[in-house]
This record gives sequence, structure tokens and C-alpha cells, in this order.
Amino acid sequence: MLRSLSIRDFVIVDRMNLEFSSGFTVLTGETGAGKSILVDALALALGARGDAAVVRQGSERAEISAEFDARATGGLVRWLEANELSGDNGTLLLRRVIDGSGRSRAFVNGRSATLAQLREAGAFLVDIHGQHEHQSLLRSGSQRELLDACGGLVGQAARVAETYREWQRRREQRVSFERNAAAFAAEREQLEWQLRDLEALGFTQEEWQSLAAEHARLAHAASLIEAAQYGVETLSGDEVSAMSRVNGVIARLNNLLEFDAGLKDIMDSLEPARIQLQEAVHALRHYGERLDVDPQRLREVEHRLDAIHSAARKYRVSPEQLPLKLHETRVRLDELGTLGDPQALRELEDKARTACMAEAKQLSSGRAKAAKRLSRQVTEAMQELAMEGGVFEVALHDAAEPGSHGLEQVEFMVSPHKGLVAQPLAKIASGGELSRLSLAIQTVTSQVARVPTLIFDEVDAGIGGRVAEIVGKMLRQLGRQHQVMCITHLPQVAASADQQWQVTKSTANGRVLSAVTILDREQRVEEIARMLGGVKITETTRKHAAEMLGIKT
Repeated sequence: MLRSLSIRDFVIVDRMNLEFSSGFTVLTGETGAGKSILVDALALALGARGDAAVVRQGSERAEISAEFDARATGGLVRWLEANELSGDNGTLLLRRVIDGSGRSRAFVNGRSATLAQLREAGAFLVDIHGQHEHQSLLRSGSQRELLDACGGLVGQAARVAETYREWQRRREQRVSFERNAAAFAAEREQLEWQLRDLEALGFTQEEWQSLAAEHARLAHAASLIEAAQYGVETLSGDEVSAMSRVNGVIARLNNLLEFDAGLKDIMDSLEPARIQLQEAVHALRHYGERLDVDPQRLREVEHRLDAIHSAARKYRVSPEQLPLKLHETRVRLDELGTLGDPQALRELEDKARTACMAEAKQLSSGRAKAAKRLSRQVTEAMQELAMEGGVFEVALHDAAEPGSHGLEQVEFMVSPHKGLVAQPLAKIASGGELSRLSLAIQTVTSQVARVPTLIFDEVDAGIGGRVAEIVGKMLRQLGRQHQVMCITHLPQVAASADQQWQVTKSTANGRVLSAVTILDREQRVEEIARMLGGVKITETTRKHAAEMLGIKT
């Protein structure tokens, strides 16, 4: 959801900071006040083309920043992580700066980015209906994804993509073998020799740790024995040893204990020390008895270590990695065993293709049913939006060959009015018709549509009366599922909104400036009365406006 939009020195906007709410918001105002400029500014923040003409006269640069709540948009979160552009607490900040020379800079969460990255991020967040640059419904991939979502086929489409990748992997293996059969044979022969060599070595990670410890002990056996003997003698060897001295102190203090009870705490501290010394002497003596200087065993251990280090150098790994090298050799040989059999490769490829086609045919069946249902529902919605006799059709064109998206290409086809030939949605020339078609599609698919913010710029072009009221109700209904904004000249549409903003234009120091006011209830009555009555606003007009807003007078 769009949280805020900050605009600096853009066309006729000096400084503007807007805070957005959920639900349905309308922007109203006199013609030329700058309502569409706000949408144009947001489009720039989303990566639209821009040049020096957008910089306000007399300023050095234009700057637009848009802040979004990205927490509920899983695809965007993953995209930000993949591009190392994540922000804090699920916030996304898009910023665009265009200077007086036309040079443009883009930023995502404070990090420098490309315009393509702005567009990719924006595609997860906003659809601007009425301007082709940011309308996801015009993209073939988005149409296919929307159909699959409406039909509950997202999981099935994912399985088709997965089985297709497996089929292509098996195909590449077969083609690679046919091109490189001699190279595979040479590699297999080398790996077989390598496997025999490593198996003959019979080396394990546990043996490496044991050998290292044993070699350290054998190589320093004499020093260890000498140290153990020195410790025993120093601690308990004669009358001046540590043990004798501690025992002497304890005996002497014990004789004096009857004269001063304060010596009791000291005696209690010395007794554990005496016991620990005795245990240390016993342990050192036992340790020294177990040690043995064995030159023959030392030579055997060193010979084994030499063999291990030699093998490690041969295969360019550390000694600890030799068991892993053996495992990798076996795995690769198993692969080459299959790759070395052309018939087996063809069978694996055929099996993968059969699995992919089975999943794709199931997806096609589901798409055909979903296409009929979506076509009917959108066509019905069109009849209420001043497009009587118009027809919407989800066309499924057979693909030249199966692909990761299935056996067909999805295309939204439209005949806006009775008697007109259906053509792709992207070729609808009228901005008003395109916006109303988008409204119909978005209303029908609102439960599954993924883009959280929808902006309609020309949805009221060429309509009025009953149709305008229907458009307003549709937008309000859509606002229960999405954040919806609409620029409108129609009071019927404005009266349906949850919030209403008024865009005004003024002149200061010879320059035209645009401003936005968030209207309260009384101000909404005045603005809708203006939209109803034109220049002269009467009490009757105000009563009509209040009635449209559901306000009792």
C-alpha cells in the first residue's frame, strides 16, 4: 500500500507531502488544477520516462519520493532480498531525481538503482489505469497469472514449470552426450582409476583425527615421560616436595587449633588442596606408566600420514576433504554410467516429457474453464459501464511448442462495443474505455489480484448519470480489497469515495502552483456541489450534494 508521496519542484508543484489511507480516495478539482500531475509524479517514482520538462521553472531539479508498506507483498520482499535492496520493517522507499539537464537518478531504499529496477519494484505495488506504462493488465505474463489465480491454478502452473525444467535438463544431458561422447568416455576412465586409488587408500575422517593425535603423542613421548616424572618428584618425591610441605603446614596448624579457633577456616581450605595434590600425583604417575617411546610405531604413523598427504596433493584437496572427494567421484561415476547409455538417456528424456505434458494438459483444461468464466463475468460488468454490446474474451492460443508456462499463450481480447472486431486489450486506444475495462476486470478478480494499489485516471471519460453512479459503487467495492485512488470530474463517483482530496491551482510571484487539501464533511459538500452546479452554487445544489454523501440536512 502507498503510504506517502513527497513531491519537490515538479511541473507546477512547489512542495507537497501527501499521506495516504486505505480504501477508496478521489482527487477532484477544476480542470488544469494539476490532478493528473500527482499521478505523473508517482509514475516517475515507479520508473516512467522523464526529462527536463518536468522540472519546475526556476528550479535545479525535481524530486519525487514514494513510500510503500511492502510487508503483505511476498513477491516484492523476495525481489528486494534477491537484489540486496531490502529496507527496514517492511518499508519500501522509491526515489527519483531529475535535474535541469534531464539527467535522472533512481534510488530504492536509499541505494542507487536503475530505472528498470524501479519499474520491477513498482510492478508489485501499483497499477495506473489510463496510462499504458504502468498497467500490468497489458502484459501477457500478468494476464496469464491473473487467469491462473482466478482458476485456482497457481499450484498447477508451478508444477508445469517444474516438470518442464526437468524435461529440459534431461534433454540437455542427452544432447550433451551425443556431442561429447568421447569426452565422457575419457572422463569416466579417469574417474574409475581415481576411485580405485582412493578406495585403496581407505582413508576416513575419523582415522585422520586419530592419526594426528597419535603422531603428536609418539613424536613427543620422551618429553611427555620426562615431564610426568618431574611432576611426580616435585610434588611428592622427597621432604622438600610440595606434598611434604603442605602436610607439614597442616600438621603444625592442627597442633595450634586449640589455641585459636580462627585457624579452622584456613585448615578447611588446605585440606582440599592436599587431596587435589594427591590425586594429581596419582594421575601423573599413571600417565607416565602408560607412555612408551616406540620408534617403530612412530615410523608407521608417519608413513601413513605421508601417504595421506601425498593423495591430498594429487587431488588438490586438504587431507580432511579426501573422503568427500571419494564420495563425489562415486556420484559422478554414477551419473556418467547413465550418460554413457544413449538409450537410457532417451528413455529418461521421454519420461520427463510425458510427465510435463500430463501436467500441462491438466493446466490447459483448468485454464479453458477459467477463461470461459472470467470472459462471461467481465463481459457482464462491461454492460454496466457504458460499453453496451461489448465483449471480453480470454483467448487461449496454442503455443508453437510446450514451454514452462504450459501449452498455450493467454491473451485478453476486447470488443468495446457491439459490432467492433475484438482486439488485444493492449490495443484499446481510448484511455477512458481502457480504464473502465480495467475497472471491470479488477472488480471481478479483486479477490485474487496481487497489486495492492490501483489508480484510475480516466475512468469517467465519456460517461455520466447512472453509469457514473455504477462506476463509483464499483470503485468503492474495489476499495474494500485494495487501496484505490481515482481522478474524477463526476460528482457521482466522488460521492462514493471514503476520502476526498481537492486539487487547487494558485498564482504566486508570477508562477502557477498546485496544492492539495484533504476535505472534511462540510468541505466535501461544497466541492461536490461545485461539481454538480458549476460556477454558481445554490442551496438546492448543496442539499443535493449532501444527499449524495448520505448527510442529513
